Amino acid sequence: MAYPEFMVAPMRKDLTEVGFNELKTAEEVEQLLSNKSGTTLVVVNSVCGCAAANARPAVKKAIQNAKKPAVLSTVFAGMETDAVNKARAYMLPYPPSSPAIALFKDGQLVHMLERHHIEGRSADMIAANLVEAFDQHC
Repeated sequence: MAYPEFMVAPMRKDLTEVGFNELKTAEEVEQLLSNKSGTTLVVVNSVCGCAAANARPAVKKAIQNAKKPAVLSTVFAGMETDAVNKARAYMLPYPPSSPAIALFKDGQLVHMLERHHIEGRSADMIAANLVEAFDQHC
């Protein structure tokens, strides 16, 4: 069952207002992630506290880096189930996690942060991890 839209709207906006493209259908995810060139960041957004306090602030900070993914995208766990499931299929062998942050390069998953990498860590620590991955892959 999806959350009420009025509840998640500010959480969506937290990423879309800084340039993330929201993917709401499995077809949109497939179209984006089947692209075999360039770099793409996918954030599995969530209503949980660690998404609000850690994941979203971290990705917003990390994308200020000189090197960053060419495409910034997000899916919302608990909302557009088909889109989230399709994104998670591209994140295998990692199990479903929300929040989660995945970096793809030339169609391959090259860096993954699962909930257990996010929960209990500061936004600055997570951002530093992402910046290191951006510097290496972007």
